[in-house]
Amino acid sequence: MARRRKGRALHGVLLLDKPVGMSSNQALMKAKRLFFAAKAGHTGSLDPMATGLLPVCFGEATKFSQFLLDADKRYQCTIRLGETTDTGDADGVVLSQTSTDAVRREQVLEAIRNLEGDILQVPPMYSALKHQGQPLYKLAREGKEVDRPARPVSIYRIELLDFRPGAAAEVDVDVHCSKGTYIRTLAEDLGAALGCGARVETLRRTAAGLFDLSRAVTLAELETERGDGLAEALDHHLLPCDAPVASLAALILPESSGYYFSQGNPVRDPQVYRVGDEGDMVRVFLADENQFLGLGELTDDGQVAPKRLVANGPVVVSPK
Repeated sequence: MARRRKGRALHGVLLLDKPVGMSSNQALMKAKRLFFAAKAGHTGSLDPMATGLLPVCFGEATKFSQFLLDADKRYQCTIRLGETTDTGDADGVVLSQTSTDAVRREQVLEAIRNLEGDILQVPPMYSALKHQGQPLYKLAREGKEVDRPARPVSIYRIELLDFRPGAAAEVDVDVHCSKGTYIRTLAEDLGAALGCGARVETLRRTAAGLFDLSRAVTLAELETERGDGLAEALDHHLLPCDAPVASLAALILPESSGYYFSQGNPVRDPQVYRVGDEGDMVRVFLADENQFLGLGELTDDGQVAPKRLVANGPVVVSPK
């Protein structure tokens, strides 16, 4: 017999501003407790030393978390030149130090331009990627290093926000990149290009896919708002279940065909030819209640076939 989940059958997306010094999983579990949610998952880890946007999906919204995992990201980062660590950031053991008195802004700009575009990146040992079932960071803590194949990533743009020259120069950058990009590795690559080494000093994720920090809330703010009251007091912070896929076209079905679609059956609708082409994914809603039913794929014969359904038709939570 399956164990019954503890908590509310809550469905929606929370834009959380993760604090420094807390793992993504710790932040997730704290948010889950504050909302008293039965099911929750985050959409892409941030290092403990990093802060910023961590979308948390509750309930049926977890079915669409992959869209956020696959989405482009943006970060603001301070990079310390002239110093390298075993982790690539300020939390690691210092491996080398050198003066950066000779580094000039023009050199930094040129090195940054050369890092943009489609590149191959070797993941750091201190990462959550697994090797033969073991997270790399656990192997790294044991003093082990294994080969990591380089992976293709896209660096769409690196904007130089500030350069502070001197013996321990620092660079502030805004990075727009594809999923799977390690900013620590990008910082190390910048240091290698300048010939002085580098590491991340501070890191903040500012955007993920369609979301940014403008509507994010901190755990401290949630704790204060809830106080000794009920978890329901926080529900107005939730975005709808379909928020991770809001860029997809919407198809609204009448009650009759909506019922069959929700039961896993392809249905025919004249709107199919107006909302997209064969193979396109669309959000499917029930007309009368504006209820999100899930994702469907358009077929060549005017039908929409269910691809990812929302169980029990949870009510769409309207954003504030």
